[in-house]
Amino acid sequence: MKKIERIEPKVPQIKRKKKVAAYARVSVETDRLSHSLSAQVSYYSQLIQKNPEWEYAGVYADSFISGTSIKNRTEFQRLIADCEAGKVNLILTKSISRFARNTVDLLSTVRRLKTIGVEVRFEKENISSTSSSGEIMLSILASFAQEESINISNNTKWGTRKRFEQGIPNGRFRIYGYRWEGDQLVVVPEEAAIVKRIFQNFLDGKSRLETEREFAAEGITTRAGCRWVDSNIRTVLSNINYTGNILLQKEYIESPITHKRKKNRGELPQYLVENTHEAIIAKEIFDYVQQEMARRQKLGAIANKSIPTTCFTSKLECGLCHRHYVHTMKYSPNGYRQEYWICSSKKDGKTKCSSSFLPQRILERVCAEAIGLAEFDEDGFLQSIEKIIVAGHHELEFHFYDGRVVLKHWISNLKKESWTEERRRAKSKEMKYNPPNGHCLSGKVRCGKCGETFARQTAHPYKDGTQAIKWRCRGRKNGCDADTIDEEILKSIYMEISGCTEFNEDRMAADIDHITVVSNSEMVFHFADGREISHGWQKLVRPRPKHSAEYKEHMRMLMKAQWTDGRRQHMSEIMKTMRKEEIYRWQK
Repeated sequence: MKKIERIEPKVPQIKRKKKVAAYARVSVETDRLSHSLSAQVSYYSQLIQKNPEWEYAGVYADSFISGTSIKNRTEFQRLIADCEAGKVNLILTKSISRFARNTVDLLSTVRRLKTIGVEVRFEKENISSTSSSGEIMLSILASFAQEESINISNNTKWGTRKRFEQGIPNGRFRIYGYRWEGDQLVVVPEEAAIVKRIFQNFLDGKSRLETEREFAAEGITTRAGCRWVDSNIRTVLSNINYTGNILLQKEYIESPITHKRKKNRGELPQYLVENTHEAIIAKEIFDYVQQEMARRQKLGAIANKSIPTTCFTSKLECGLCHRHYVHTMKYSPNGYRQEYWICSSKKDGKTKCSSSFLPQRILERVCAEAIGLAEFDEDGFLQSIEKIIVAGHHELEFHFYDGRVVLKHWISNLKKESWTEERRRAKSKEMKYNPPNGHCLSGKVRCGKCGETFARQTAHPYKDGTQAIKWRCRGRKNGCDADTIDEEILKSIYMEISGCTEFNEDRMAADIDHITVVSNSEMVFHFADGREISHGWQKLVRPRPKHSAEYKEHMRMLMKAQWTDGRRQHMSEIMKTMRKEEIYRWQK
């Protein structure tokens, strides 16, 4: 028997081209390195485009940016985003140091790309991130690249400090009041006048906030045209360059990896170069200002006259976040004022401190107990207490000037104390005439006989199914004979005297101040504009619904079904007992 084998046609597999991109970077702005960056871009563009198996995806280049961090490298971040979007399958770069000089950044980025199938090739080191030994080699060489960056940074710092020792500043810094002419700082008269005014205001006892408001009112701005703010004024007051001297190394870079700038508070030597330029402020005045700023800083908010302070200002400290408590005032809708102290971190929302607020009245009472006074005295408090620490929930730790520490517990009964008899009467009157979520006439319909107000109540629906709403005098339970008024009567009379063709509840609430029901036949509308209109009325009588024969038969059968033999016997026994008791009482 013949053997037949079917041969299927083979579809040629088209090999997909790799999407290849390159990354280039230079860190210092020089003509030589600018040419190097252009050369890198040109080289990689030609290299990728002449390879038939590759598809050109572009060259990403960062110029004049350090490789110790990927934070500010916009092109590098764009490259990673394109890789995640599937636009790039392979990245070419000259060396590890061009890609990243931070070991952590390098390895985390390479691993991130590896998980999505993107390969990184380093030409100088001949390493691929997808090879078996690639990550080990990358770790070792990246550490060398990072260490090289640190050595370069240290060499640069060494050169800068050597220049500092010779009195040479590190570049031409910008300073308000001066401009550079060659290597010399020259005074700008208009700006120098503003600098002198800032110092004079401070010497006159004005706070920085007062100077800020003064400049804003006069339209005085900085060199960039911005408003003078507290930080600008503080910088001017603390800048020794205005004395004609230059202080070098006031700040330093913490690490070449983090690039975090820190203020030099004694960690590194500083260099004072005297008489380098014309002074705007005398050295004696500048030194006095620094002493005064330190004194005011120690006093805290008390030293700032523009801030309203009390005897507790800067003395209340949070035991949880160690920030000061600030004074706050709260007003209720009826005008009741409540003063209390709260942690400043809660007020500005920067941290989630769990400390509790402290009412002013309770604080004064507990302070008096701690000092041993019958009632709170500000002078006695200021002379005795150095600070108060809000140690925990409802705990106050009093630190005396003589070294004693007293712990006091307190209970908040502020809500109970706030309800004085006068406030209770005011609130009762408010609720009586302005009940919450009430009708537009709630509290406004008043009885002319007993002086009470009418209450709005619902009654049985009318024959047509509409809900019956009536107004009844609250004094009826005390014997007032004022008739009940249908709400329809009040609406119809209002529409008649106001000339409205359609009833509007908001308009009626705005027009009517109150309504006085003088008698069962007359009422007076008192308008908000002062008008008073009297109008007669009569009780609305609606015909009772007539029951049909079917309804009557239904009710008769219902009653008959309820009166069973057992119920009849029970009711008979009850009636016999009642008759016997009545006869006995009559005979007695």
